[in-house]
Amino acid sequence: MKNEKKGNNWTAFYDPDTGRYFAEIIYTSREGREQYDYEITRDIYARLGAFDDDTDNERLIKTGKMAYSFENTMYGTLGPERTVWDDESHETINRRRKKKND
Repeated sequence: MKNEKKGNNWTAFYDPDTGRYFAEIIYTSREGREQYDYEITRDIYARLGAFDDDTDNERLIKTGKMAYSFENTMYGTLGPERTVWDDESHETINRRRKKKND
């Protein structure tokens, strides 16, 4: 199983250092930016990419545990700009992203 899967607005990956799976959904438009990070299961990860429509992949990701959200749009934010529910998951996602970019 490879360590990363991608769609138009989402990326999912496996972190071999922790044995955990994560997914990120990002929407960017002229109205602003939204980012949602989830800790997902191995089963969710395995099913990602099996759908013809990315919306179905995003719905599947959203069944996981939300770890982080950021919403900043021209219409105002939907709650605090930055809300972290699971610091450990968020740190693992950022560490994995940094490792990938090195």
